[in-house]
Amino acid sequence: MSLVLNNVSYRYPGTNQGLSNVTIDIRTGELVAVIGPSGSGKSTLLKLVSGLESGNEGSILLDGDDLSKKPVHLRNVGMVFQSYSLFPHLNVAENVAYGLKLRKVSKDERMQRAQELLELVSLGEFSTKSVSKLSGGQQQRVALARALAINPKALLLDEPLAALDAGIRGFLRDQIRTLQKRFNATTLMVTHDQEEALTMADRVAVMKDGRLLQLATPHEIYQRPATSAVAEFVGLSTIFAGTVVDKQTVDLGFAKVNTPTEGRTTGDSVFMMIRPEHVVGDPATGAPNTFHGKVGTQRYLGSVVRYDFLIEGASKAVLAEAHTVAANSISFPPEHIRLLDH
Repeated sequence: MSLVLNNVSYRYPGTNQGLSNVTIDIRTGELVAVIGPSGSGKSTLLKLVSGLESGNEGSILLDGDDLSKKPVHLRNVGMVFQSYSLFPHLNVAENVAYGLKLRKVSKDERMQRAQELLELVSLGEFSTKSVSKLSGGQQQRVALARALAINPKALLLDEPLAALDAGIRGFLRDQIRTLQKRFNATTLMVTHDQEEALTMADRVAVMKDGRLLQLATPHEIYQRPATSAVAEFVGLSTIFAGTVVDKQTVDLGFAKVNTPTEGRTTGDSVFMMIRPEHVVGDPATGAPNTFHGKVGTQRYLGSVVRYDFLIEGASKAVLAEAHTVAANSISFPPEHIRLLDH
């Protein structure tokens, strides 16, 4: 059961906001997380798939069936909202069974199914309780059980953990992923939390201004971003504009760095990126791409200290990490430098 968005475009009436030619294919059992800054179009994408918004160009296919003209209740998708959207007048089991009731499943069968799902999310003993008596984490698990109860062809997750305290987020993140794999659910998740996306998703879609910038595995998104916009949004990095000098050299203006430039020619404009964990403090004598300077702002993060290193003539500080900070110089290992074309 695959979910395919093919050249999907959409405009909110009277605005330039929406989506432009977005193509994403989600394979059976795969979880794709969509991330991007506010206004990037990620929530619009989810609304179009669910049917909460309509009127898009392009096609949205679920198992080969075009959803674009189908009303919400005929799309056979399960959705978990950030706000849970549980029914306060129904108890926990009745909430889970609600979708089955709409599908005319007998009471005995739907309550049995609800109890099975509640056991899977470790809430079996809460079946007769009012949802208002549950914690936020418990309510979110009820919402997840309700979405899965109908055996949906696709599961949609809208900022599923955003309203929860950090302490419960990690536990629920793992539980959602475990259940998603168990049900082999084809899943589209929208989140603003990069860590959530990188740890839960099989692939990550990065969006900006209604356009898809990159769709790739979490490792590739982080290690090999397609553009400087992706690099700036995903994780932390230092990016300098530069010009290719030859096959092994890029001129950053304040200095030249040694790094392979294959596929590019002399005079090409590039962006050089390096992650803070790859910057070497107080490198050995003769290390390539060594720069002298001084440490600026330091931020103690427990396991590491993140700090700004100030290089004379550079347009910005270099972000670096170390267990302790006493650096008078830093270096950029060539194997950790990434060159981006735009």
